Amino acid sequence: MTSPASPSQTRALIIERLVGDSGEAAQVIGVGRGMAERSLPLLQKALGELGAPVTVDLQAVEVGRVPDARMRAGETFAMTIVPSPTSADAMTLVLDAPAIAVMVQALFGGDPDQPVAPIERDLSQIETDVATTVFQEVAMALNGSGRRSLELRQPVPRAMSGNEAKRRVLRDGAAVRIIYGISTPTDTGTVTVMIPQRILLATRGATADHGGDQTTEFDWRARFSEEVMRSAVRLEATMPLARLSLGDLAAFQPGQVIEFEEDAQLQAKLSARDKTLFVCEFGKLGQNYTVRIRHPHDGGQDFIDGLVPG
Repeated sequence: MTSPASPSQTRALIIERLVGDSGEAAQVIGVGRGMAERSLPLLQKALGELGAPVTVDLQAVEVGRVPDARMRAGETFAMTIVPSPTSADAMTLVLDAPAIAVMVQALFGGDPDQPVAPIERDLSQIETDVATTVFQEVAMALNGSGRRSLELRQPVPRAMSGNEAKRRVLRDGAAVRIIYGISTPTDTGTVTVMIPQRILLATRGATADHGGDQTTEFDWRARFSEEVMRSAVRLEATMPLARLSLGDLAAFQPGQVIEFEEDAQLQAKLSARDKTLFVCEFGKLGQNYTVRIRHPHDGGQDFIDGLVPG
């Protein structure tokens, strides 16, 4: 992880850390619906050619949060998370048990006019492979091309299921939820697609055609609601004290004086809502203590420093 290269990128990073990058609901839904409707014929053709005919329809496009991807999937489902060059979770896909049963029936020559047995157990190897195939087709249909491409890495990761899928931690953030129905004359299931709004807005939103520092105040107000832009946050500045052993800590007595580390003044951290935003320099201006921003906080470097203490 590297520090942002421009003021606009720094501002985007801070707002994303505090509230999750989000846009006006109507704009986000409009962009998501456009993607879903354009991909629908491609998805219908791709899934229809895998085996017995199935019908694919667009059931809903709405705003939500990424962790809600599994909310309507029930106890048995398959899931995968597709990365892109800019995000490890550019798309999250969830296939519920009825949709898996429909696709297994279609792929292996089942009678589409006969109801399928519901899946109420852990998925088999074949069922997981079928889910992966469906995810691959959905990701390809939605990916797009050119400047508007989501740049999803292909092929998609193999589907996970059972406890692995239920316990997988999903990064929180505002998202657009696209729900497709997959059905035969007797059964219907769903595949849910969650695309973080930070990805959607960067590639297909109001700011997709702007570059770097050309982002204007108007663009930012289009991306964030007035309520969010007026939100107040409490800033806290902290300084590293010292690195001590547990034995030293246990020996502390009232009145004991502890020295700051030599470079502590240069390593003050400015944070809000438990999120570190900047590395600062502690100082004094007249009778007031101050912190001067040095550079944005680099979480990756901080993690590495924690692994190899100095």
